[in-house]
Amino acid sequence: MILTVTLNAALDITYRVAALTPHATHRVGEVVERPGGKGINVARVLAALGHESVVTGFAGGATGAVLRGMLAPLAPHDALVGIAGTTRRTIAVTDGTSGDTTQLNEPGPTVLPEEWAAFLSSYDSLLREAEAVALCGSLPPGIHVGAYAELVRRARAAEVPVLLDTSGEPLRRGIAARPDLVKPNADELAQLTGSREPLRATRDARRRGAHTVVASLGPEGLLAATPDGTWQATPPEPVKGNPTGAGDSAVAGLLSGLVLGLPWPQRLSRAVALSTATVLAPAAGEFDAAAYEELLPRITVVEHAPAAPGK
Repeated sequence: MILTVTLNAALDITYRVAALTPHATHRVGEVVERPGGKGINVARVLAALGHESVVTGFAGGATGAVLRGMLAPLAPHDALVGIAGTTRRTIAVTDGTSGDTTQLNEPGPTVLPEEWAAFLSSYDSLLREAEAVALCGSLPPGIHVGAYAELVRRARAAEVPVLLDTSGEPLRRGIAARPDLVKPNADELAQLTGSREPLRATRDARRRGAHTVVASLGPEGLLAATPDGTWQATPPEPVKGNPTGAGDSAVAGLLSGLVLGLPWPQRLSRAVALSTATVLAPAAGEFDAAAYEELLPRITVVEHAPAAPGK
């Protein structure tokens, strides 16, 4: 079983309009609702790949009830912890003319100390059955900034491989707890290391505590600095579409490769093909299965030379 943690879950709503124009009234052509939040997206992709997945985190209020009701028919098992606050919504507005997407994310609910304690108890129990765990997304109000570092340490104590996908100070503190893998995007990596040069920044992030760092570089794919070497995986050509959830699909690909024991080039190919197929899917956070199968053998993986001493 692969466990995913979404402390700030959301109900994802996608609006499709013919053309998005500032200061104008729009007629929405289609509305799609789905359970969201980074870890939930990861779990759904893992389930589609044939893995047993379990989602935990928080859900509350009317929106949380809708989210859990929509999650029930899907393959991931629901181990979310109920809270008094109301789960947030995210709004994606897709422009039918350009293919671009505008994203609006509501703040999350405040989590009370007793709700956090209940989550920790559930998390420790779930770790006993997990092959790997992914800690994903932002922290809701009420959760201390070192929460992910705490969850990393608990996973390591349980000898469960742990992947961290967050940003800002939670990432900075979490990476110091020595997770097995972190997956920042280019902006998050630059904020962490102060460098915009991807290869240098990825290797620097690894020196800060992570066993492996895999950086999302948008259309340029993924760059991975691992104990076994450094590789970059890129798709065959840029694609247009909705990028919401593309990074989460990459995380699912990395976790899938981890539990299957695949070598790094194959893990990265799987992650990039899934990420690209997610951009091509009609709804936020889904992936186009046919596109994934077509893309997988066409991903290019290049190994970088080892870093020079002191670099």
